[in-house]
Amino acid sequence: MDMIADILLVAGALGAGFYCFVLAKRLNRFNDLEKGVGGAVAVLSSQVDDLNKSLQSAQSVSAGSNAALDELTTRAETVSQRLELLMASMHDVPDSIVEQPAVPDTVRSESQPMFSRRMRGQNEASQ
Repeated sequence: MDMIADILLVAGALGAGFYCFVLAKRLNRFNDLEKGVGGAVAVLSSQVDDLNKSLQSAQSVSAGSNAALDELTTRAETVSQRLELLMASMHDVPDSIVEQPAVPDTVRSESQPMFSRRMRGQNEASQ
């Protein structure tokens, strides 16, 4: 009986040793830097570094674009205010000055055609 127990104990120890050997080989393949999870982690780590670099460059470019847009917006607002002032000052000008031609008739040569704009009320009144 002791002999059978010793044989079973040795068989169990050999089976456990073989099982540990198989697990060790699988673990080595699993942690392999080229094919296993270790390789995947290394590739993902390098991709994260690349993405961080491109994100930082995109942020710096967008900051520059933001500054340029702020400057252009400020310039557009000042031009808009000047245009509003010009339009407001045009309401103070009498209509007779606005309708007069810019070039006097004496200066205009005979070869230049003369165009005049008529208002709707003038067209209906003349007909």
